[in-house]
Amino acid sequence: MGKPTGFIEHLREAPSELSPEDRIRNWNEFHMPMPEENLQTQGARCMDCGTPFCHTGELISGMASGCPINNLIPEWNDLIYRGLWREALDRLHKTNNFPEFTGRVCPAPCEGSCVLGITSPPVTIKNIEYSIIERGWEEGWIVPHPPAKRTGKTVAIIGSGPAGLAAADQLNKAGHTVTVYERADRPGGLLTYGIPNMKLDKKDIVRRRLDILEAEGITFNCGVEVGSDLPAQKLLNDFDSVILCTGSTRPRDLPIEGRELNGIHFAMEFLTANTRAVLDGKPGDDYISAAGKDVVIIGGGDTGTDCVGTSIRHGCKSINQLEIMPKPPEVRSSSNPWPEWPKIYRLDYGQEEAKALFGKDPRGYVTTATKFEDDGNGNVAAVHTVEVQWERDENGRFTPIHLPGSEKRIPAQLVLLAMGFLGPESPLMDALGLEKTERSNIKAEHEEYTTNKPGVFAAGDCRRGQSLVVWAINEGRGVARECDRYLMGTTELP
Repeated sequence: MGKPTGFIEHLREAPSELSPEDRIRNWNEFHMPMPEENLQTQGARCMDCGTPFCHTGELISGMASGCPINNLIPEWNDLIYRGLWREALDRLHKTNNFPEFTGRVCPAPCEGSCVLGITSPPVTIKNIEYSIIERGWEEGWIVPHPPAKRTGKTVAIIGSGPAGLAAADQLNKAGHTVTVYERADRPGGLLTYGIPNMKLDKKDIVRRRLDILEAEGITFNCGVEVGSDLPAQKLLNDFDSVILCTGSTRPRDLPIEGRELNGIHFAMEFLTANTRAVLDGKPGDDYISAAGKDVVIIGGGDTGTDCVGTSIRHGCKSINQLEIMPKPPEVRSSSNPWPEWPKIYRLDYGQEEAKALFGKDPRGYVTTATKFEDDGNGNVAAVHTVEVQWERDENGRFTPIHLPGSEKRIPAQLVLLAMGFLGPESPLMDALGLEKTERSNIKAEHEEYTTNKPGVFAAGDCRRGQSLVVWAINEGRGVARECDRYLMGTTELP
């Protein structure tokens, strides 16, 4: 720790952003870089806490406490305070293959478990991480490093999201020949089509890392759906090992009256088509526009927020977001102590933009949809809602109970379902004869990643269920280690 009194002398300073009124005019990233002097001051706030919970990566109450990839946070905070940027980048890359992604889209569980956060605002860990990796790109420190020699072993990875890319990067470093199959027209999976451009720029940020991976020898085959365009058995015959990183892509539906009406879509249909339009420079046949429409988003989380921000940039007429859970408290409750992830009320970027544009947070809590209203021509005209109260049933489980008299009708010409995902799609798993868990994920133990099929591994959301990008990177690195051990009998991968 460079400055023992830093956390006493300096206040937390978050990076500045473009105002909501300015940033909603385009699809560009809106976070502003922080001057180096300010970053060094923020690095100085990292205290000599003895046990740095920020990089423990433990699961507490089902949520991450600290960094799931065990970033060496106190070390690179100290290096930034000392002005040693290149050394900080080396420390960052020891545990994180893609800091430019996590520095933008990770919710920062590290900050939620920062020891300083017990009594004061935590260290701005996420912004420091972002600043280190961007400095590395600016200085030209990040260049291709192909392996010195090849092992002669071949690995096929299905899916090019964060788990697939991390696994590919690690196995390529070990000298194996890696081919990544992606059914979309561009590599990147969730990073490309699941996260809007204003949160993670595709042409500059995602593409520059993919260019490095390709220059290091990784092959990407896009527009290929394994199990349909390419028989799954062929991969087993042609490669020494196969890794599934297909994600959790089956969306949760809402089968209530009127679900068949036009204008009701899954969130990812909306977001994917929009990002493709941004990248292609024109809308495609699958494009869904929110322009001039009353939009209702059912579900919260990052996906719901992304639907809010995207609808606003389209020029929607109004926007409402329904959350079935209660509104979180402004500060930690006694049942949510440090170092658990703080379940508190936050105004994310999309809700901040909606508030600036329409005068209020668009979220309505403890509210669920009961019916979609027909306009008489087969199109959705409104969403009927009711407030709920959470009570325990006879088995002790909390269940939402409708409250009579709380019914409402919300006009809507576009409804987006953002209620999470149910697991990976079945055809590929069935074609490979893979066992499933009770939640329909691929059955493979954490830290082992082996399926019931010898030589076939699984990692990321298709194994653990819908989760964070940083957990996907954790699993991609882990499955690479176990795959390398399977291929070589031993491994030096972390």
